Amino acid sequence: MAQINEEFRNRMLAILPNEADRLCQALFSTEPEVSVRLNRRKTRTQPNNAQQVAWCDCGYYLDGRPAFTFDPLLHTGAYYVQDASSMFIHRVLSQLVGDRDVTYLDLCAAPGGKTTTALGALSDGSLVVCNEIDGTRAQILRENVIKWGCPNCVVTNDNATRLGKLRNVFDVVAADMPCSGEGMFRKDEEAVSQWSPELVRQCAERQREIAADIWNALKPGGIFIYSTCTFNREENEEMADYIVRELGAESVEIATDPSWHIQPGIDTPHHCYRFMPHHTRGEGLFMCVLRKDGEMPASKPDKGKKQKKEKRAAIPAVCKNWLTATDCDWLADGETISALPSRHSETMQLVARNARTLLCGVPVASVKGKDTIPDHALSQSLLFNTEAFPCVEVSYPEAIAFLRGETFALPDGLPRGYVCIRYAQRPLGFMKNIGNRANNCYPKEWRIRSSFAPAEIPTVIPAD
Repeated sequence: MAQINEEFRNRMLAILPNEADRLCQALFSTEPEVSVRLNRRKTRTQPNNAQQVAWCDCGYYLDGRPAFTFDPLLHTGAYYVQDASSMFIHRVLSQLVGDRDVTYLDLCAAPGGKTTTALGALSDGSLVVCNEIDGTRAQILRENVIKWGCPNCVVTNDNATRLGKLRNVFDVVAADMPCSGEGMFRKDEEAVSQWSPELVRQCAERQREIAADIWNALKPGGIFIYSTCTFNREENEEMADYIVRELGAESVEIATDPSWHIQPGIDTPHHCYRFMPHHTRGEGLFMCVLRKDGEMPASKPDKGKKQKKEKRAAIPAVCKNWLTATDCDWLADGETISALPSRHSETMQLVARNARTLLCGVPVASVKGKDTIPDHALSQSLLFNTEAFPCVEVSYPEAIAFLRGETFALPDGLPRGYVCIRYAQRPLGFMKNIGNRANNCYPKEWRIRSSFAPAEIPTVIPAD
């Protein structure tokens, strides 16, 4: 474990004189909790040997850390490995949004924990846009969103300034800000080595910029969820005060239970929620929920400049048979054919026109010459019509081989063409049967690269 940074300890003593030593002991002398959150749209089975997270009914603490990488169900999006503190956004959305359909932006979204939490908490009729400014991290976000399977999602790789030009589009904006990372010290030694008072100052300045840049994209009366994984006041309570004072908002109270031991803000009139590892089972988290001044507009959001209608490529009829939904708009972008839920198609395309977009709806297929090739994202989508392809149920060793990009013999009698590979009745992806052999179609960049073989099958969730 990392050594205590004395300058950090002194700063904590200044704001938490009676708790700083206990906080430092938790950060530098204890092991982090292990928790997962279920995808209720893909499984209803409770994890083995688990205890529910109090503020998230689909979150569970595990009694150990299995080799998650080697659990095929992780790769199907049946669950997500996430710190329990970060699951608090499920509580926030359940209370403030409930079953209402909303347009939601997760501004600083990679690797995807809070985005998939929101997708789990929001209604099927909601639209979720998730963004990450770093290109490499944005690809990881895209991967995790695809695995989660919800069709009502857009993934962008852009900055808050560009997205802020989407005026009055979003009912809810969540910003898990880039921060000094004090709350992650026991998980991340690099965060300890990089920490300094100057980093805290730089992060606070950047946070103010991001909040101001995105503010116009939030509708008047909309909800802004501000969070960090740090403890100092500069990046937390002082940022809440800045948003209220300079941008125009009021803090919103979230109902909690005293038994959860969530701590209030420090020297602030605003409703703030501090998750401290010496009080709660999880890493450090700060959250403040703010309602933007003004009334929600009755008119539709500003659509920006009208775009000339473009000629679109014909959509192969077979693609429509690969989905269970019929209320979709179809788009062809180069070789890729995607399906967008019709009710959100206009807004999704608005976002795609104004921000660099990595995912818009469900990538169903690519067309190369006369071939229509099913996209891996199709196999993970909640709209996937499994009856459209022959399906092969595989063993655990075959599942791991598939996820490594290896090939193996398919059963005799299968027709030539694309075959859906399943493990525990859940689709893993596609192989192409070409007669004497089969090609593995699992995305190369997602493949398991480790040759490690766990002594036991890491079963986090029993088969339904």
